[in-house]
Amino acid sequence: MTYWRLHYHLIWGTFERQPLLIGEREKIFYGVLYNKAKELDVKIHAAGNVDDHAHIVCSVPPRLSIAEVVRQLKGASSFAINQLSDGGEKFHWQVGYGALSVSERNLEQVMAYAARQKEHHRDDKLVAIYEKIDSEEA
Repeated sequence: MTYWRLHYHLIWGTFERQPLLIGEREKIFYGVLYNKAKELDVKIHAAGNVDDHAHIVCSVPPRLSIAEVVRQLKGASSFAINQLSDGGEKFHWQVGYGALSVSERNLEQVMAYAARQKEHHRDDKLVAIYEKIDSEEA
């Protein structure tokens, strides 16, 4: 059996950063996120969101690429959210994502940051590097 400790902080946003990740959509997102991660053998350490983006801190087995994990998590969650007949706007994630490697030493700190997204955004206590989704953002 292969030994691995590969931790990542993944960030992705809703299409055009629209505030669509709320209410029942938010609940469905988390249900699908944890179920799909389990199916992929990805361990979710922490997750959090605000209405226009999500943060996931996870460990990914070396047999999977980060791009494939993100594709699977985004695809499964948007498909499930769009099965709602809530009369709302069609749900899409934006193209791209942010992916940061996380050391064992910093894992707890990054987990706390991800889990407390609503609090950090409300209090304007953001860590810029943890909020980047693409190279065009400052």
